[in-house]
Amino acid sequence: KIACFSTLSGSLDFLSQEIMEPKIQQKIEEAVVEILKSSNMDETTEYKVRKMASDRLELDLSQPDRKRFVRQVVEAYLKDQQSKAEPEPEQAEEEPEEEEEEEEEERKRKRGGTKEYDDDGDLIICKLSDRRRVTIQDFRGKTLVSMREYYRRDG
Repeated sequence: KIACFSTLSGSLDFLSQEIMEPKIQQKIEEAVVEILKSSNMDETTEYKVRKMASDRLELDLSQPDRKRFVRQVVEAYLKDQQSKAEPEPEQAEEEPEEEEEEEEEERKRKRGGTKEYDDDGDLIICKLSDRRRVTIQDFRGKTLVSMREYYRRDG
């Protein structure tokens, strides 16, 4: 690795970044995976895993390149666990259209059917009587809830 000096007080970047040997990477990966398998995933953090692996291997894993490597191992392990927990993709793709239609119908039932809007396009929340309504509208960039009483023309 070659370093370029822009000034006399320039830093030697390559001295601060130690290149990990494949043997060390393999030992770190094995230790991290073993720790992850034996730990409670709800309480374990990346820092705890790195600290336990550091104690077990007697290596300083707080260096940036080693931190990144431990993070990659943890993320790969989590992705692997997540893919094992997901159902088979063939089963999920059998009837996606029917499932989507059923979900849409359920949402409509939960909401109470279709939404009702007044002549101005404001959403009617409820009708207090034939002449009184509660609506939601946008007014100068703000959401406005209004209770109004309407009169019939010529009546």
